[in-house]
Formats: sequence, structure tokens, C-alpha cells
Amino acid sequence: MTLNRRSAYRFSASLLLAVVLAACSSTPATPVPAGFYRVQKGDTLYRIATNNGQTVANLARWNNLKDTTSIEVDQVLRVRPPTAGSATPGTAAKPAPAKPATPAPAPAAAPKLALVWPAKGTELKTAATRNNGIDIGGQRGDPILAAAAGKVVYAGEGIRGYGKLLVIKHNEDYLTAYAHNDSLLVKEGDNVSQGQKIATMGDSGTTRVMLHFELRYKGKAVDPTDSLP
Repeated sequence: MTLNRRSAYRFSASLLLAVVLAACSSTPATPVPAGFYRVQKGDTLYRIATNNGQTVANLARWNNLKDTTSIEVDQVLRVRPPTAGSATPGTAAKPAPAKPATPAPAPAAAPKLALVWPAKGTELKTAATRNNGIDIGGQRGDPILAAAAGKVVYAGEGIRGYGKLLVIKHNEDYLTAYAHNDSLLVKEGDNVSQGQKIATMGDSGTTRVMLHFELRYKGKAVDPTDSLP
């Protein structure tokens, strides 16, 4: 049984920037200082960390967050390391709601990143849905490989519904995501090489054994098959 379109859409939405949703706010607010970020509707701590080149663990430590899955709209979070003598805001009191924001323009066409296939198996999704990633069916325990060299910026089950998830940052523009794994063989902060075994295939967070794989360019999902051999 394939991952249905609604589930695939929710996965994609969980990793997108929330700039469009910021337009839902209705009253102005004071700007946040450099090194801080105001939480927008639809944000997750993982997404905020990834967009700022940090890890979830760093943001949780700098902001005294005990539950990394619970953040509030308009909460101000530190996203850069505190300097000596500076205070960590933690879960600070909410400022006034944010000023309506203009949706960000779509990124320019992505230069290709040379990838290898992250798993062997049958592609389960049609070409019409590839911009939300591809699903590759296989057997439990099949190896999942890093599609390109990079650094693991997320490893865990903190995004509900997506099972055991890995996200690898390849450079300032590109990320790849690997969902529904049975076991994770690397951790946040690890550097991995292209083709390295990073996980095993499973059905965590879905209804069949499969890998959901995404390629993201500046936060926007793009068709990964354009970069695969």
C-alpha cells in the first residue's frame, strides 16, 4: 500500500519555510534582534534549526526547551550561539503578533546536485508527484544510502507521522531527507560520504516498508530524479 497523497503533502509541508503563512498575522510587532527568530504558524523546531544551519539540540539548549516538539507562534528563539555574558531567552513571553509579511518569491532554478540512488527498489509514486519526493518500495532492513556527501542535521522521530527521519545538509543550498526508516545508523552532527549506509528501510510512520526521499533546494522541494543517474 503506497503512502497516500495527503500524507506525502503533510511531509513536504512540514519541511517548507513558513513565510507564506506569516501573512495570517494581523497586527504589527517589534522586530527581533539579530541572532533570534520569531516563530511563525506552521514552524517546527527542526525546520527553524535547518534554515539557520543549526541542530535541534543546539536550539533546545540555547532556549531551555524541554519539549522540542512544542513551540508557540510568536515565540522568540535564539538561533545563533549566545556570546559571553548574554542571556539565553528560553521560552520567553510572547511579543506582539508579527506584522503581515509578503510571501517570499520562488527560488531560481536549482543547479543540479549529483546524487546516487538512496535505495534499491520500485518507485511507488507517479511522475506528477515527484516534486514532493519519491517513494521507493523494498524489504525491511534493505540499506539506505546517503545520496550525496554532507552533514546530518536531523536524526530522530520528532516529526509526528514520518517515522524515523534523517536529514542531510550537503551545502548552503541543498538538503536531502530520508523518512520511514527501520533503524538509523548515524546521528546529528555526523559527516557522511556519498553512498554510505545511513539507515535501514522500514515502515515507521507509514503503512508499508518503503523509503520516502526528498531533495530540497533552498528549502523548496524539487524533483530528485533530475539529479539521479
